[in-house]
Amino acid sequence: MKKNTLTPLFCAALILAGAAAPAQADEYPSRPIRMQVGYAAGGPTDVIARILAKQMSESLKTSVVVENKPGASASIAASDVMRSEPDGYKVLVTSLTLNVNPLLYPDRYNYDAVKDFTPISNFAKLPMVVVTSYGSPYKTMQELIAAGRANPDKLTFGSSGIGGSAHLAAEMLGTMTGMKMMHVPFKGNGPALQEMLAGRISFMFYPSIGIANYVAQKQLRVLAIGTREPQPEFPGVPTLESLGYPGFEEGASWVGMLAPAGTPKPIVDKLNQAANAALANPEVRQQLASLGALVDGGTPEQFSQFLVQDRARWADVIKKGNVKGE
Repeated sequence: MKKNTLTPLFCAALILAGAAAPAQADEYPSRPIRMQVGYAAGGPTDVIARILAKQMSESLKTSVVVENKPGASASIAASDVMRSEPDGYKVLVTSLTLNVNPLLYPDRYNYDAVKDFTPISNFAKLPMVVVTSYGSPYKTMQELIAAGRANPDKLTFGSSGIGGSAHLAAEMLGTMTGMKMMHVPFKGNGPALQEMLAGRISFMFYPSIGIANYVAQKQLRVLAIGTREPQPEFPGVPTLESLGYPGFEEGASWVGMLAPAGTPKPIVDKLNQAANAALANPEVRQQLASLGALVDGGTPEQFSQFLVQDRARWADVIKKGNVKGE
């Protein structure tokens, strides 16, 4: 008797719960959204997050607040979001370290960027350029590659740290060309660039953001660009693809947004639509272009597929280059 009484009540509860779910999705967002960034304020990921947050706030009709949680190669912010409620009110804006950390430090970072998160949208890519000091003996990319092949481990390249985009891009170049080089990691792009300007390292891959002044002042020379098409801000500079080394545009550092795993699809779709609307805004596009960023966007499914390919790409580079974590 007791069993027969509970069964219809239980069924009614299930029906009510199912009816409530769409209503909750329709009401989203009803409070501010926290956009966590695993890097310090002022860096490329942070700047892009703030540009998108401002525009997304308008279309979502609620505040999208950027919170910086730097440290441990951006994993503090990633872990916090990964363990958060999947309700759309805390999201992560991050870069390729999300995929690279588990590859370099599997015991320390035991997660999967796709399975343990819900990809929402890739915002943009930051193409890398190959630079030397202006007084360097290497005036062309061909001369640099020839030197790296002829003199194993004599050529040095700088980076912002082990496993960063500059490090992995150089390792990728090494596997393609047969260059044997010595990696000199620094704590950030800034210190590495200062050593480059002083001519104490041979070359480095550097984000296209913020180097135009150094080039204009003849402190840096750009040897090649990691894009498919030549870029107007670097007239006469060849692309790596045109020199026979494809794949650097896909391997560029990306900036994208993810939510905790299990976030309902209606909420994911709302966030994705807001991100794409922001990326279509002419003012946002101009701001991103001024940073040297290439606008991306697309569906959550496309971003998810990209993340799978991105992980496979860097796993291959790390294996072939015998890259080790610290």
